[in-house]
Amino acid sequence: MRIGLYPGTFDPITLGHVDIIRRASALVDRLVIGVAINRDKGPLFSLEERVAMIEAECDKLSEMTGTEIVAHPFENLLIHCARDVGASIIVRGLRAVADFEYEYQMVGMNRSLDSKVETVFLMADAKHQAIASKLVKEICRLDGDVQKFVTPAVNDKLRAKLGK
Repeated sequence: MRIGLYPGTFDPITLGHVDIIRRASALVDRLVIGVAINRDKGPLFSLEERVAMIEAECDKLSEMTGTEIVAHPFENLLIHCARDVGASIIVRGLRAVADFEYEYQMVGMNRSLDSKVETVFLMADAKHQAIASKLVKEICRLDGDVQKFVTPAVNDKLRAKLGK
């Protein structure tokens, strides 16, 4: 069984994330969405809320693609998380050249830690390249419309969380 790991903070999950998850699910038999517990980022949504949003979105995708997709919180090194879930592939989404610089370094470090785990990059679809969770939160915070960037369910949760 080929297991992939798609890690991120997902605060909140966006249509860009959903696109990468959908496309990555075609590459593996099981896709684990690694939900990072990153206290330094100070997420808007709690870990439980982020996992619940991911599970709701991934249940639909799992049915559509036939691939098992599960959420898995983690706080350790990414390569340790990959080992924990049995992943041989780490999936990373790229939006722009600026993303590549950081990701390139991460691949080198991860390969040094475990050369058996391969990293696969998926370019964000052109219509999703500008989407970043940080920007989605800021737009919503300032009463902008984020319906183009997140699913209706996530939009509702985001607006409720920000008191909009």
